Parts: sequence; structure tokens; C-alpha cells
Amino acid sequence: MDQREKELLEKYKETNPELRTLWEEHVLYSSQVEKLEAKSFRTPTEEQTLKQLKKQKLEVKTNMMGILDKLKKSES
Repeated sequence: MDQREKELLEKYKETNPELRTLWEEHVLYSSQVEKLEAKSFRTPTEEQTLKQLKKQKLEVKTNMMGILDKLKKSES
């Protein structure tokens, strides 16, 4: 995420409920991924959970970036 996208996120996340929800989900998934990645040993179930969390995080970020792209175009 570049600086312009971060600025747009800060500017619009309070007035755009979808953007705010996506951001909150992204932060939550990031935290969960970090916790699992910090473990020196993961069970097969934890590995599967980590893989799923990374997919969900990417999906949320893709949706969030789509909204930010529209906002960038509308401000241009």
C-alpha cells in the first residue's frame, strides 16, 4: 500500500463503513497470521489455518484496494 492509498484510507474509513470493515478485518487477519508465523513449530491444523488466514487477508486487501482505486479516481 503506497502513501496515497494510506492517506485515502485514513480520510475515508470513518465515513465509508465498507472500507472501515475491510480495514478492521485486514488488521485482525494480520495479527492472527503474525501469531501463527511466530511459532517455531506449527501443527498441521495450524498450518491449514495459517494458509486460510493468508487467503482471507489477501481477499480483504484486494477488495479494500478496489475501493481505494475508485476513491483515487473520484478525487482526480
